[in-house]
Amino acid sequence: MADAGSALPERLVFVGGLHRSGTSLVHACLAAHPDATGFSGTGVPEDEGQHLQTVYRPDYRFGGAGLFGLRGGAHLTERSPLASSESRERLLAEWGPHWRPGAAVGLEKSPPNLVQSRFLQALFPGSLFVMVVRHPAAVACATRKGRRVLLTYHHLVRHWLAAHRTLAGDAPFLERLRIVRYEQLVADADAAMAPVFAAAGLAPIDVSGLVKGGLNERYFRDWRANRNPLLRLDRARTVRRFEAEVNRFGYSLADLERSEPGTALPAGSP
Repeated sequence: MADAGSALPERLVFVGGLHRSGTSLVHACLAAHPDATGFSGTGVPEDEGQHLQTVYRPDYRFGGAGLFGLRGGAHLTERSPLASSESRERLLAEWGPHWRPGAAVGLEKSPPNLVQSRFLQALFPGSLFVMVVRHPAAVACATRKGRRVLLTYHHLVRHWLAAHRTLAGDAPFLERLRIVRYEQLVADADAAMAPVFAAAGLAPIDVSGLVKGGLNERYFRDWRANRNPLLRLDRARTVRRFEAEVNRFGYSLADLERSEPGTALPAGSP
């Protein structure tokens, strides 16, 4: 990237995943490395790069959390008219000032990277894409907060599947992809992050102190709760409709403790 300024990072890592999947946690682990630099103190929500640029539409233009993955316009690939050298230079100009000068690896984290990786790869060949995947029941319960409380379990799991289907379809086109499963991250952060650091060209560091476990269990209690009859019906309908496909991603809506690689997503390439 010398043509865009020698102070810019040599390599880029894009972190993506649905809201409440653990993208901020993975970004924090990577940003803790002395040779990496992420965005902080920018004043935009979650210091996400999508809010620090004017090239493509951020996720709130597609409804935001629990909605954007169902909007066809949110899925960008190398075929987008925006996949141009002009877009690349504008993004570097807009993101560049937020990276620490001289750092080897520059990080950008935004949930819609989950469905925009091919577009970003076209602009920044050789970049690493780190996608965070978390149990759909936990994501659904975590998302149903505040203004999202009216979204049903059925809708949120449908959204989870739609977004991850897009990722599965895009994965064969990505030269450098790593999947981080949230459940493995909280069980053993150093083991989960070691291949990510290696793929980014960074020596592994101890990140165990950054990771707090037990959060899935809180959301699983919400999922299992029987107080509200409408939520019980919603949950039962969701399990009947989506259990088989959720299983392909290594999870179960009936057996919440199930977490394994599954067949729908690759582990990732170095």
